[in-house]
Amino acid sequence: MALRTWARITGRATLAALLATAFSPARATASDAVALSLADVPRTMVVYNADEGAAATNGDFEVPVAVVPGNREPARDIKVVVDASGLKGIARVVKGGYGNCTGSGWVYTCEYGTLRNDGESNAPFDILGLDGVKPGDSGTVVYTASAGNAAPVTGTTRMVVGGPTLGAPDEELKVSGVEPGRPASLTPEFANHTPFAADRGVALRIDAADGLTLRTRHSNCYYGGPSPTSAWCVFPTKAAPGAAYRTSAPLAYVAGEKELSGTLSYSWSSAPARPAGHTVRGTGAPITLVRAADGRFDGVNGTVRVDTTVQADHRPVTGTVRGRVGDTVEVRLGARDLGPGKLLGDGVKGRFEVVPPEGTTVTSVPYSFEDNDRKWGCEQPTRPGGAYVCDLGGEAFSWAGPDGTSTIVFHVRIDRQVAGAQGTIRTYSPYDRTPGNDTAVIPLDASPAPAYRAFLRHPAWAAITAGAVVALALTAAYLHRRRRSA
Repeated sequence: MALRTWARITGRATLAALLATAFSPARATASDAVALSLADVPRTMVVYNADEGAAATNGDFEVPVAVVPGNREPARDIKVVVDASGLKGIARVVKGGYGNCTGSGWVYTCEYGTLRNDGESNAPFDILGLDGVKPGDSGTVVYTASAGNAAPVTGTTRMVVGGPTLGAPDEELKVSGVEPGRPASLTPEFANHTPFAADRGVALRIDAADGLTLRTRHSNCYYGGPSPTSAWCVFPTKAAPGAAYRTSAPLAYVAGEKELSGTLSYSWSSAPARPAGHTVRGTGAPITLVRAADGRFDGVNGTVRVDTTVQADHRPVTGTVRGRVGDTVEVRLGARDLGPGKLLGDGVKGRFEVVPPEGTTVTSVPYSFEDNDRKWGCEQPTRPGGAYVCDLGGEAFSWAGPDGTSTIVFHVRIDRQVAGAQGTIRTYSPYDRTPGNDTAVIPLDASPAPAYRAFLRHPAWAAITAGAVVALALTAAYLHRRRRSA
């Protein structure tokens, strides 16, 4: 009896389980063939600085989802649910991102679609600051990625309120006369114009560009490679509110052999964290921070523009306007860079200016760019007799010849003969220190127009032409009437 009762109970339980399974909502099952990863999401992030308060905005928080290599099929219908409720008291969130995330309040859902072997990234929301926070306040964001055929994965990011903001000089510093190969110096400075002290110390980041490199001289600095163009230095100084500082000794940089100019940029941080790639530690004595005179230190970056002693000598490329009166001829004009310096980056490349010979008219300066034809590759003069200005950094001069020559064809109409007429072409460059070869002439060699052109301009030819037009019209009318009467 007991056995039969237990069998009935067991059978009912099994039937109930089967019915529950049959009528329960369908759920996606994970496949061992696909796996998702949130490894690229930062585990800690400085969300804004405390002194920014309610004015702070940060749209940089993204949730990259990757498909783990080796999957046998795509990950389908990937979704990410992000819960930011852990930020209450330190920040607000509002809808932002790239248009494929939905939600409101603290929870947002992003659609990632179907992926096979790559990844996708979205910013679920923008983060806004709050007044009254302090450096070090923090909260946690939780996110879960799932797919129709992959097990869900969850991650967290700790959002930290940073600060204080350390300001660099507002005004750009210009340095000239730097000799290539000989070390030059830079003394970075900053001010703390906030009510908070930099309790965790201070970090300096310097980046050199356009042929400049940094010397690895200080043991509290880490450099990006053996010929570094970037350095990161850390100082234990707790920068006080309302105080300004500078490095106790300058940092050294060097310009390359043929460099005309370069740029140094530096910034300060009160959250020392060594950036990736800075693996070479300096070998000299450490530098420190010392108090400095306060000033306009509200810039994000301090910038230094460096000009060297190297020159880039430019010489005009000229030609002769040769043809008959009434002809429109082509003349190739431009500039040749004789070096020895070579301009890198986005520096000013110079220009040349053309004044055509008397008795001529420039009808166009055509060129092609990205499969489109343009009529004017040089700026037209604003007054009669003015110069056509051709910017060597413009799109019409995107490519220079192997010998440093940049030219363009001028279409010039010869209006009349002018004995001894000459135009001019003059080159200009901020790095040209040899002015003696900057100007050349553009001679006019005009022959008389062919006789038929003189006849075509005669008043009698106009009368003949008008008579011919009338005769043709009368003939056409006569033939039309004949066809109708027939």
